[in-house]
Amino acid sequence: MAKVFTHMTMSLDGFIANPEDEVGELFEWYEAGGVNVPNPNETVTFQVDDASAQVLGELTGNCGALVAGRRLFDIAHGWGDKHPAGAPVVVVTHRAPEDAATKWPTTTFVDGVEAAISRAKEIAGDQDVTIASAAITQQALDLGLVDEVCVSLVPVLFGEGIPYFAKLERGHLLLDDPVVVQGRRALHLRYPVRR
Repeated sequence: MAKVFTHMTMSLDGFIANPEDEVGELFEWYEAGGVNVPNPNETVTFQVDDASAQVLGELTGNCGALVAGRRLFDIAHGWGDKHPAGAPVVVVTHRAPEDAATKWPTTTFVDGVEAAISRAKEIAGDQDVTIASAAITQQALDLGLVDEVCVSLVPVLFGEGIPYFAKLERGHLLLDDPVVVQGRRALHLRYPVRR
């Protein structure tokens, strides 16, 4: 059965970017090995270790749609309409770019997290949906829409920056025991959300 995952790379102290919205050393694990993980975006390369290649393969291999926030979409310039996950992107925004249909034809712009997850599930069909945005993850967890939380934990302390997790509106959320994969420059953790 298709699932809704979240995935972010995070510092040991819980940040996905520094205060200037830069990832710093967080993405070093994407270049820390000799295994090439192909993706449809020719501007992005993944040269990871064997364990991380397996993790990336599991996260992207059955990804039928990806949900992102407008801020991340703008920072990444819409990934040139070719997200490295190889799936169509659904962007949560109150206002789509004026040239969206011509510049990003495989991207869908939706107002609201619940509507975005619903649309992503339609697009994905029997495949999984991955959320790749801290703010969208937060809201989707509050709405009870996430099946599994995935974190690639990097051995760096930022001390400050943009957190992956913040206060949940619905309060305490219990996760099941993690699946743990030790990669080079990242510890990959997958936590099923307890229902």
